[in-house]
Amino acid sequence: MLWGTYKMSTLIHRRRRSRGSAAALMSTVSTLFLMPGAGFAQTATPLSPITVEASSDMTCPLEGGEVDKHQIGAKSILGASDTASLLAGQPGVALATGGGISSLPIIHGLADDRIKTLVDGMPITSACPNHMNPALSYIAPSNSGHLSEVAGITPVSAGGDSIGGSITVDPPQPMFAKSGEGYAARGSATTFFRSINRQIGANGNVTAATENVSLGYDGSWTRARESHDGNGDRIFNSQFETQSHNVTLGFSNDGHDLTIRAGHQLTPYEGFPNAYMDLTGNTSNYLNAGYKGDYTWGTLDAKVYWQNAKHEMNFLPGRNTTGHMPMNTNGTDAGYSLKAELPITRNDVIRVGNEYHAYRLSDWWPPVDMMMMGPDTFININEGSRQQIGTFAEWEKKWDAQWTSLLGVRNDVILMDTGNVAGYNTMMSNYAADADAFNTQNHKKTDVNYDLTASARYEATPINTEEFGFARKTRSPNLYERYAWSTGSMAASMIGWFGNGAEYVGNLNLKPEIANTISASAGWHDAARSDWAVKVTPYYTYVQDYIGVDKLSTGSTPGINLLKFANHDSQLYGFDLSGSKSLLKSQDIGHLDLSGTAGWVKGMQMNNGQRLYRMQPLNAFIDLTHRLGEWTSTAELKLVNDKSVTNPLQNEQTTPGFAIVNLKTSYRYENITVAVGIDNLFNKQYYDPNGGAYVSYWTATNSTAAMGALPAAGRSFNAGMTVSF
Repeated sequence: MLWGTYKMSTLIHRRRRSRGSAAALMSTVSTLFLMPGAGFAQTATPLSPITVEASSDMTCPLEGGEVDKHQIGAKSILGASDTASLLAGQPGVALATGGGISSLPIIHGLADDRIKTLVDGMPITSACPNHMNPALSYIAPSNSGHLSEVAGITPVSAGGDSIGGSITVDPPQPMFAKSGEGYAARGSATTFFRSINRQIGANGNVTAATENVSLGYDGSWTRARESHDGNGDRIFNSQFETQSHNVTLGFSNDGHDLTIRAGHQLTPYEGFPNAYMDLTGNTSNYLNAGYKGDYTWGTLDAKVYWQNAKHEMNFLPGRNTTGHMPMNTNGTDAGYSLKAELPITRNDVIRVGNEYHAYRLSDWWPPVDMMMMGPDTFININEGSRQQIGTFAEWEKKWDAQWTSLLGVRNDVILMDTGNVAGYNTMMSNYAADADAFNTQNHKKTDVNYDLTASARYEATPINTEEFGFARKTRSPNLYERYAWSTGSMAASMIGWFGNGAEYVGNLNLKPEIANTISASAGWHDAARSDWAVKVTPYYTYVQDYIGVDKLSTGSTPGINLLKFANHDSQLYGFDLSGSKSLLKSQDIGHLDLSGTAGWVKGMQMNNGQRLYRMQPLNAFIDLTHRLGEWTSTAELKLVNDKSVTNPLQNEQTTPGFAIVNLKTSYRYENITVAVGIDNLFNKQYYDPNGGAYVSYWTATNSTAAMGALPAAGRSFNAGMTVSF
């Protein structure tokens, strides 16, 4: 599984489907979605029969991987609440600490908006100045049927307006009855407990289907109190609660599939220990429809979607604050996508597509009787809009038994605008002056961006594969990077998704980031690809106009600066190493497998050598798994070197190295699966290098000293059970 990255099903032999009258009806329905847009499909299938060994990939990105569905299920049974955490252990991936369901993935040192994240085909934008509701927070681990990440050399068909890679997570595909079965139904229910934060939760799903129609429901709920670190001390403001409800209606007939999904999520509270504020309400609703169909000329993948989030920040108990300070946002994503795949010959596949993604955001802070925050409403983002119009073409060719290649070009036009702003009042000079300076400028911005990806794979021998590639990827600023306007200490401290307590101001003159990446990969494996494998991937990225920061002034808090987003040419380089080995294969004793990954990344600005924020130090993840019948046990070892070189401008914390051991085991008997596990077996007191500053403790204790690093959770005993029917 470590070696499967963005596999193209153009390699898989598939029979040609005929189109009967029912298929024609489905085709008619599909025309409702045939707008000029493009979709992202990770796999596609040609109509002409091409048969290749199942273990052999066609051209694909040099780095990345898929999370095994059994791994997703096991973590869900043991109470995983953060879908991003399912990516732990994937090559090149790190996680930045957030709330209990809202950590931010980092790929090769590039995080958050620099990564294209698709949830059920929807590019969801975080509707919060602290990015408390990132895309992956809108799908529960229990509803994640497929999760994959692509790093570095990302195909243009995987989306534009990003430079760090792509992550896609999809719910399970609709279930249909087998031919001749007539009717089928299935479902499951799970409950779990985690000791570290007394977390309890439950999730379940049920589906009823005929051969052509499927109706399903998936729901989840979980609640947790504050966590504790390895010393037994509470981690201030780390509690959370969330629930989600999703309905799926599917139609399938003769190679044509139409899936309609709708859902609702409610997160009444979620603490953020590395931020000044907490989430005190987040309600989202979505509706989307996707069509996939086989035609005589190729395949078609279409999507139309809408998602709205209403979000509020304020203080949860424990921050030692008086009064309240509500900050509200309302964000809507809407758009369509369309992708066509054309098998020109047995060895040539052309993919073309177009997509449109519109995002609209209002961010306002109601007045309060506290610290001169009134009598007016603070207008932070006034009906901000960001529209992306993208078009791509991609050519995949298998030259011979050894060489395959992928070449793609893409154009994205980004249109941004926002209305005039205002502070709480005109008595405070910085509100009036900053608002006037912002309002007198032209807010409309148009960026015309171009991407290029070229990669190749060479099957040198039955036990050796070489890969190499180049990518030019572009990302335009988000709404806050361009339009956050106030230099006031309080207002600026509300802007930022970095978990460091620093204060940020936007910049209307920001240029798009342009990342130029070169990467090579060498892999060795046994001829059958079933016993052992090793793969190493070094990479280098030069980012023109990387959006970093400039210092405007020093704050009153030690280590805290007022920073303005600014462009700086930067470079990042590092490597990924991954491997696996089957240690034992016995009918009586079972199978014992060892796998692991290691990585390191370094990033700096070219003009001054300033280190980039959130660079992961040398790290490794080792997994030892034993399987015997329906019994599976896993021991995990996570190793992270100390982080001594940081970005002090952004109050990045130094952290010591650590080693963490996790254990889990599960057993399935008929329709019941029981799992138990221990996280942080030795109750190690440690600090994740991407955990940020311990802001909630600093505010709760009224400290005047510099902020310290946020401690990670201590030992947790976990248990869960799933009943399938």
